[in-house]
Amino acid sequence: MALPPPILLESSSQSFSTLQTACLKDLAESYTLTSIPSNYAYSSPEAVHLTDPVLSQEIPTIDLSLLTKGTPDQRSQIVRDLGQACREWGFFMVINHGVKESLRARMLDACQAFFDLSETEKREYAGKHVLDPIRCGTSFNPTVDKVLYWRDYLKVFMHPAFHSPDKPAGFREVSSEYIERIREVVKELLRGISESLGLEESYIEKASQLESGLQILIANFYPRCPQPELAMGIPPHSDHGLLTVLMQNDVGGLQLQHKGKWVNVDPLPNSFLVNTGDHLEILSNGNYKSVVHRAVVNNTAARISLAMAHGPSPDTAIAPAPTLVDSENHRPAYREMKYRDYLQLQQSNQLNGKSCLDNVRA
Repeated sequence: MALPPPILLESSSQSFSTLQTACLKDLAESYTLTSIPSNYAYSSPEAVHLTDPVLSQEIPTIDLSLLTKGTPDQRSQIVRDLGQACREWGFFMVINHGVKESLRARMLDACQAFFDLSETEKREYAGKHVLDPIRCGTSFNPTVDKVLYWRDYLKVFMHPAFHSPDKPAGFREVSSEYIERIREVVKELLRGISESLGLEESYIEKASQLESGLQILIANFYPRCPQPELAMGIPPHSDHGLLTVLMQNDVGGLQLQHKGKWVNVDPLPNSFLVNTGDHLEILSNGNYKSVVHRAVVNNTAARISLAMAHGPSPDTAIAPAPTLVDSENHRPAYREMKYRDYLQLQQSNQLNGKSCLDNVRA
């Protein structure tokens, strides 16, 4: 991994050319910075237009309790709302989901405690391959990233085989409880989404072999940045998999693309943010679109976000649902590919919008 160039201290012109760090958090918090390293700054033609206008719009909200416990009429309306959200936004907030706020807080605290470990301790989980079950690092993929991103991450495969770092104390226990509750939420959402497509309620669950599907925790730490207008937390991209369920601390930064404009995401209290992934777009034969989103940074506070990606079983080949394909007007829009191969392709390359999905378009 290339080391950052010298950092200029606010109170001194002394530079440091031998900062041996693989964690942005340690770099950002070790000194009071007046500027970011040059390899974190965007320039043409790779520039992400951080000065583009960003809108504030009302984002679809799904009351999960009405999907699971509502009257038949209430459930039918939520199914329609889910379909509209997936078709028009690829994104929605979930309220009344049944996950205790205390569990959410404990999970965020556990992730904070991981990022607060010493660099030596975190290096134990650096990983060597994009499909290693536990991997932490910085940026996205520094071996191919032309510009480094203002972000540290921890990625852990938690289902079907459960993995967890041994540190910090209590991480294993709280993450095990948390992922089980999130899996229940995702199953209910996918049943409603499947029904909204005119498919049988369990179609997506069966077609993706969800019981043995991958559930991946991605914890992100975005340190305070002295020049947020020049840096990017994570660039515009769509997610692999079916659904990603996200929560964050009280610091904003998530933006999604809607009708060609960037929209700020301001979550309701105790809500989950859910975005559709590439494999839901594939299964729906393009009826539902995976959403392009990005994370921006700020110069006042660190942001932590915790995403749970839910995908098919690794060796399951995903293709459009046959009932959504016909020989005349709705030909297959995507080629079949094993989820494992797709995941490795995306994680091994630069993040660039929906470029990975473009590889399987028919």
